[in-house]
Amino acid sequence: MNPPNRGPDPVFAELDACGLNLQAVFDVQRLPEDLRGSLAADAQACYRQLVLIGNLGPDFWQHATANGLRGAHPLDAFTRARVAAWLDRRFPGVRHEWLYPGERLVALQRLGRLAGWHQPSPFMVGVNAAWGSWFAYRAALLADTGLAPTEPFASTSPCERCRDRPCVDACPPRALHDGFDLAACSGWRLATGSSCRDRCLARLACPAGAKHRYGEAQIAYHYARSLATLARQAPGPAGAAD
Repeated sequence: MNPPNRGPDPVFAELDACGLNLQAVFDVQRLPEDLRGSLAADAQACYRQLVLIGNLGPDFWQHATANGLRGAHPLDAFTRARVAAWLDRRFPGVRHEWLYPGERLVALQRLGRLAGWHQPSPFMVGVNAAWGSWFAYRAALLADTGLAPTEPFASTSPCERCRDRPCVDACPPRALHDGFDLAACSGWRLATGSSCRDRCLARLACPAGAKHRYGEAQIAYHYARSLATLARQAPGPAGAAD
């Protein structure tokens, strides 16, 4: 499945085929100053481009889980293997450096906004008029490639046209009624018997891009991992060290 406003691109066909169907290519020297400045000087000198890769819809999950979820970060491992194979076949021997997944800090959401992938939403997950919030960042790397820089998706915020705001009403702790209340959201998710432990009811209530919604297993997987992170960070017994 390709994004609704992009047809198949032979360069990225191998990535599309495994669900890594969002790609954006930026020339490093044309990045906004703040993003370019966040890269090490040697990286700016060595690499011509920054490639951002994501998934839209449930196809990625189906491919990544076909052989089971093994290891601490199975989706990252799947992504790295597929992107590395794509680079080897398309650009054998090309110099490249992983930013994400990896140890370097990279402003993924800032890059995603530049690519036109999303706009802000009340429930703090980026939202796109065509595919809603059903996408994710999977990889960012610097590479000495000569790909054609991609044009940003022309996308306006669906929230600006949304009068009913079903996401706000669907949030049990009312964490979206006056901006985003992180404490209310986190506290509710950690509460025993919470309806948001393995999903975000506000996100599910958003009508944008509903046909691209993740399946139940994928939603539960991602929210279980985020809940575990919340529990580790919370004070008291729930946040005790492993």
